[in-house]
Amino acid sequence: MNTHHVTRRQALGAIAGVGSALPSTMATLLADEKRLFKIGACDWSIGRGGQLSAMELAGQIGLDGVQVDFGAPGAKYDLRKEDVRRQYLDAAKKHGVEIVSLGMGVLNSVPYSSDLRAEKWVEDCIQVMPKLGQKVALLAFFGRGDIKDRPDLQKEVIRRLKLVAPAAEKARVVLGLETWLSADEHLQILDAVGSPAVQVYYDVANMEHRGYDLYKEIRQLGRDRICEFHCKENGFLLGQGRVDFAKVKEAIDKIGWSGWLVIEGAVGKGKNVFDSCVHNQKYLRLVFLGKK
Repeated sequence: MNTHHVTRRQALGAIAGVGSALPSTMATLLADEKRLFKIGACDWSIGRGGQLSAMELAGQIGLDGVQVDFGAPGAKYDLRKEDVRRQYLDAAKKHGVEIVSLGMGVLNSVPYSSDLRAEKWVEDCIQVMPKLGQKVALLAFFGRGDIKDRPDLQKEVIRRLKLVAPAAEKARVVLGLETWLSADEHLQILDAVGSPAVQVYYDVANMEHRGYDLYKEIRQLGRDRICEFHCKENGFLLGQGRVDFAKVKEAIDKIGWSGWLVIEGAVGKGKNVFDSCVHNQKYLRLVFLGKK
């Protein structure tokens, strides 16, 4: 469902077409050449949640793109409206950035597991995504939306996801679940839904906070079950906190994943948001791209 998956398959297909005599190491090298990483940030993490001005600020920071909030109907910049979508696309082009994905943080206060409005809003998001050229939407399960240790709520989430998954598949988009659940628990939900349109939105700081072995979990979930990553620290700049991003990259390399790395939080003590994000995007480029 993600562009990096298609690209890899195309690369491997081309290798197969040349002839089966090619060594496997050559196939790996050619596939790895197609792996790309781009660096973005959540609009809410740069202080511009649900605001068009996030696109300009992202360009000033040096980001490749912005994860844009998709909230309740009626907001000033409601992406359900065609004119708003056009403004975002124009702003992205003007400031040399992309829309990374859409983020439904609204589900933290209007739970997807129990509120009919949330169910409708996810359907709205699926309809909007192709119109913005988007492939991933983050579905958040924190606060009131938390489903950790709630099998009843998890069962209802599975039921709702099974209903909406065909529409997501038809639109060729992915719904990424960001939760407090472990890899095992995530896999139980994904297997129960049984659709490639439902994957995990993996937040490294959240998983470290829960005490999970996040480096093992990334390998366990694998390339085809993770749609995107939040690169986050709580109260620290990236590289100065509890998450070992070199080990994150090792795990990501092991499964052959590539795509968007999205900065969330990670504001250093005594630092402002702008300077923190400038540091964070440079740090990720160094770790994942070898660029200073």
